[in-house]
Amino acid sequence: MKPKKKDHTAFRERLAKTLQFFAKRRQSSPIPEKPPESIVILARECYGDCIMLTPLIGTLRREYPSLSIYIIAFSRIIFNFFSADPNVTAVYHAKREMKRYYNEILTKKFDILFNPKDHPSTHFLIQSLLINARHKVGHYNPYHEGLFDQLITMGPGTHESEKNLSLLQVINTAALQQPCKPYLPPMPVSPETATFLSTLIPGSYIGINISAGHIGGHRTTQQWAGLIQDFPNETFIILSAPQDLEQKRQLEEPHTNVLPSPSTRNIYEVGEIVKQLKLLITPDTSLVHIASCYNTPIIALYRKRLADRTQFGPLSTRQDIIISPTPDVIDIDTSDVATALHNMLILLSTD
Repeated sequence: MKPKKKDHTAFRERLAKTLQFFAKRRQSSPIPEKPPESIVILARECYGDCIMLTPLIGTLRREYPSLSIYIIAFSRIIFNFFSADPNVTAVYHAKREMKRYYNEILTKKFDILFNPKDHPSTHFLIQSLLINARHKVGHYNPYHEGLFDQLITMGPGTHESEKNLSLLQVINTAALQQPCKPYLPPMPVSPETATFLSTLIPGSYIGINISAGHIGGHRTTQQWAGLIQDFPNETFIILSAPQDLEQKRQLEEPHTNVLPSPSTRNIYEVGEIVKQLKLLITPDTSLVHIASCYNTPIIALYRKRLADRTQFGPLSTRQDIIISPTPDVIDIDTSDVATALHNMLILLSTD
């Protein structure tokens, strides 16, 4: 696997050098002080990335009510996410519906383009060149030089939300004093989930998310079951992705202190449940950021990988991060999770 990753990195770097050589070199120039009328933002590929982009989008909408905000998505889930966002003017899929994309984006000129990635990315660099904008803003990287008018320098390990909000350093520094919080765009709620939500008493449940979006992010059913059994006086709600429904049911059925819940159909439904929780326990996945939307207290389980917890760590006021001694959260001792939960419950009881 490692050689394959190195090959991908080498290809991206060669592509970036090629673009730097052939593209017309853009000269660093300040953005005019007048309010922008249009902005194109390239959106990263995962739910957590989307959520961490919403503080920027919300702040832009607040500061510039008439601003046209266009999002370029590279996957269907991200297209659907931002299509539901009332702060966004329009969303385009860079790999599908090419006629619409060409007619409404590639043939127009915009005030600002923002590429939020701080490393060379094949699709992001190509679209950064194809889209016509008066000012193109990105993050500093040697492979970005000459392709953007403004390159923002951030320290290593800067949180993803801060990297996104750094665009305001270029166009409206005053807005950084009080940026918007992350949020989930409103989406339809199924009758099953709506009925379940109507039965919940806010702040009475501990959520456990058993799913993860990467290798090394899952724990065993036995590990979760042991944690549930250690806290018989607490009521748990199990959250999972569709592919983990069987494990979810295996935890719900034998434990009397687990409240069975319906399978969620979209990320907004997940958020509506997380909003009602006393606290959430989850591996490093999008639920870390969903919790941030509602400031839900969180215990987050991370692999031994520094960037995961620095660049994509939780933003909830009450949080505890447990780091695995290995690249797999399965190696976090169950007693460590139980201790963290015990301590968090004590803290919450004194609030």
